[in-house]
Amino acid sequence: MILLDLLIGFLRVGLFSFGGAYGAIPLIRDVVLEYGWLTDEQLSTMIAISESTPGPIMVNIATYVGSSQAGILGAAVATLAVITPAFVIVLLIMNILKNALKNEYVKAVLDGLKPCIIGIVLATGSYMVLENIVKKTESIVLDWKSLILSVVIVAIMIVYKMLTKKKISPILLIVIGAVCGVIVF
Repeated sequence: MILLDLLIGFLRVGLFSFGGAYGAIPLIRDVVLEYGWLTDEQLSTMIAISESTPGPIMVNIATYVGSSQAGILGAAVATLAVITPAFVIVLLIMNILKNALKNEYVKAVLDGLKPCIIGIVLATGSYMVLENIVKKTESIVLDWKSLILSVVIVAIMIVYKMLTKKKISPILLIVIGAVCGVIVF
C-alpha cells in the first residue's frame, strides 16, 4: 500500500508542478503532509539538504521520502513517479509541437506564466522564512537566531550585488548559509 501511495503522491507532484522545483515546493508540501511522510520542519530541512546536494530538488526529496517510507524500492518508485511525467511531456512536446514555440499565442501563454511562477516561488520562500523565524507554541515566539541569520544572508546578497554589480552565485550563497547556520546553531 505504501508503494502505491508513493506512486500516486509523487505522480501528482510530477504531473501538476510547473516552473521547476521552487514552483513545485507547495505541491510537494501538500503531498508529504497529506500522507504524513514529513512534518513541516522536516520538509524545510529536506529542502535545504536537497538544495545543497547534486540533482534536482524534487528528485532528491522524492528519493528521500521513498527511502524513508519503503526502503530502496520506495525510493525507486517515488523517484520514477516524480520524473516520469516530465519525461513523457518533454517527449510529446518535442515530437508533436516542434514548431509551437514559434507560435505567438504559445509564446504569450508562456510569458503569462512567468509572473505566476515568480509569485509562487516568492510566496514559498516567504512562507519558509516566516515558518522558521516565528515559532507557534502556546504563544508566538520569535526565533532571533533564525531572524538574524536571514537578515545576514539577505545583507550579503545586497552588499555583493552593490560591490560587484553581479548576482551572488546560488552555490556560494548556500555554502555561506550553511556555514552561518553551523556557527549560529
